[in-house]
Amino acid sequence: MTPELTTLALAALWQVVQIALMAIPANLELGTAKTLSPRDPDRLQKPLMEQVSLRTGRLHRAMTNHFEGLILFTIAVVVVTLAEASSPLTTACAWTYLAARILYVPAYAFGWVPWRSAFWTVGLGATVVMLVAALI
Repeated sequence: MTPELTTLALAALWQVVQIALMAIPANLELGTAKTLSPRDPDRLQKPLMEQVSLRTGRLHRAMTNHFEGLILFTIAVVVVTLAEASSPLTTACAWTYLAARILYVPAYAFGWVPWRSAFWTVGLGATVVMLVAALI
């Protein structure tokens, strides 16, 4: 397995961790009657994420953001792998992406400005470099 694929597997596992980091406090704050319900708008009055604490809401947004970033990173890993373009540069970029995404979560949860945006930018930049490296 290429280093990029290893990093992709770890990034997917990090997504599972993020789900737990958000779901546990959400269940504690809202109770299972709400979180296990069909979440129909007429029963809840407003979306569940508008009913949780500030930090839990941030953890939810961080989780959702990683789903979005993971799509592009997955494409980059697949392109690099199928093009047999793995290199020290693409490997470094893959690890950089993962590190940035891990750091992004506490930065978002604790409101570290401007670090949250900086970590997001580093992760996206690493993904873009991987794609460009595979093309040239």
